[in-house]
Amino acid sequence: MAFCGSCGAPVEGKFCAKCGTPMDAAVPPPGATPGGAAFQPAPAATGMTDNAASALCYVLGLITGILFLVLAPYNQNKTIRFHAFQSIFLSIAWIVVSMAINIVFGALHLWSLLFLSPLIGLAFFVLWIYMIITAYQGKKVVLPVIGPIAQQQA
Repeated sequence: MAFCGSCGAPVEGKFCAKCGTPMDAAVPPPGATPGGAAFQPAPAATGMTDNAASALCYVLGLITGILFLVLAPYNQNKTIRFHAFQSIFLSIAWIVVSMAINIVFGALHLWSLLFLSPLIGLAFFVLWIYMIITAYQGKKVVLPVIGPIAQQQA
């Protein structure tokens, strides 16, 4: 079997199928390139590491959680699926709790307690940052109520 003098790929005709070089030129021995070093094909793209993908699940909440549940190489990884589901459930909990507090305190005219809404929002924000950091470190933090549900879904 002949090998291409330009790229080192095996050739079965008059032209290289990989780079299109005509085979009229002198053919180097198998596994060698014109420089004399062995031909090394480029490594295939493997995507992100598990911890980077897990951390990115939390970055935009619902959006990135759903995105990582849909993307093919990541939706088959149990760890990434867990973090994606937990991110979705955390975002939904954040929305529901903030709406409930505002509705209840507003309906009961407890305007003096409305300062709790930003404090609870700040607590969710700190929890969100904590989840991004721990997921990137490769740790698996299971949140009290939504964590077991996320484990079942993953």
